[in-house]
Amino acid sequence: MQFLNEWFWFFLFLPLAALSGWIIGRRGGQRHGDTQVSRLSSTYFRGLNYLLNEQPDKAIELFLHIAELDKETFETQVALGHLFRRRGEVDRAIRLHQGLVQRSDLSDQQKVQALLALGEDYMRSGLLDRAETVFTDLTRIDQRAPQALKHLIGIYQTERDWEKAIDNASRYEEVSGEPMGKLIAQFECELAERHRTANELEQARAAIARAYQADASSVRAGILEGRIESDAGNHEAAIRAFERAARHDTDYLPEVLPSLMANYKQGADLSGARAFLSEMCEHYRGIAPVLALTHLVEAQEGVPAARAYLARQLKDRPSVRGEAALIDLTLAEGADPLATLNDLKHITDQLLVRNPSYRCTRCGFGARTHHWQCPSCKEWGTVKPLLNYAVV
Repeated sequence: MQFLNEWFWFFLFLPLAALSGWIIGRRGGQRHGDTQVSRLSSTYFRGLNYLLNEQPDKAIELFLHIAELDKETFETQVALGHLFRRRGEVDRAIRLHQGLVQRSDLSDQQKVQALLALGEDYMRSGLLDRAETVFTDLTRIDQRAPQALKHLIGIYQTERDWEKAIDNASRYEEVSGEPMGKLIAQFECELAERHRTANELEQARAAIARAYQADASSVRAGILEGRIESDAGNHEAAIRAFERAARHDTDYLPEVLPSLMANYKQGADLSGARAFLSEMCEHYRGIAPVLALTHLVEAQEGVPAARAYLARQLKDRPSVRGEAALIDLTLAEGADPLATLNDLKHITDQLLVRNPSYRCTRCGFGARTHHWQCPSCKEWGTVKPLLNYAVV
């Protein structure tokens, strides 16, 4: 391990050391003469010696000294700042990059690079207000600074300033060409949620409309629209919105079904409910639409018909929740042996309690409740109901 650690530090700092040596040789010979070259070269080789002897802290100090002796070594100073930040010495990185930003001899490209580095230092240290100021200044200097815009998007997400997040995401899409519609739609839905909580329904509907403009297949916009229309008593509009969301991404069907079925019942459209559930059974391999349809069959045709339907479906898509529902129907029908079925029911319920209902498709994070932004990897729209999860 000692051997590997030694070579790790050697290869980490060797490019920086080589760059410093090249700059010393080129600029020292041009401007300062043999004495200055000799002095800098000596410092350079001492730094290499520290690297080879596993003393990176002393090596960094010497390379920093080189940068101070030759103020024009911009690349060396930027690289040192990055190293300080990676090592957790953010204060030193900030001081170094602040000094670079204040120099008047930098080209526009170097000015942008220094500002980016300083803004990243501030973000690393949690000084988001200063980072915001730096990145905003940077976008004024270079209107095509996509990296600064991307950092601003991250800052405004953290601060939950959705209007500014939307504005910067739109600008980022313009300058980079990278599609940002799905992210903008999430931000618009956050605004819609805020307006809905404040009972500002027209503003909420306007935000949802903008979300659809940004991402026509936004599942979240459909679910949110359905909830708003349901709360307002507009059951037909709510049904259309929930169905739209489910058809755009059937993985979210279990999340949609409870509210959708409630609106079907409120609107007395059980035939429409059966048609939609039959359609979903063809496209969704989970148990949720089967269980919902089983409840409808039970209400309209009785327990025996519902039990027979569910038993047939479970042969093609076995499910613990489906088995639990089948046990309930069997008990309701009075079939034997009751004691065995009660024990099996208890075991099945325990298994269901222990399992997560949602999982992030990106990092695998499991949860009992739904999150639009994964608490683990922070990705948006990746936490989805599991195939065997249904709320009916």
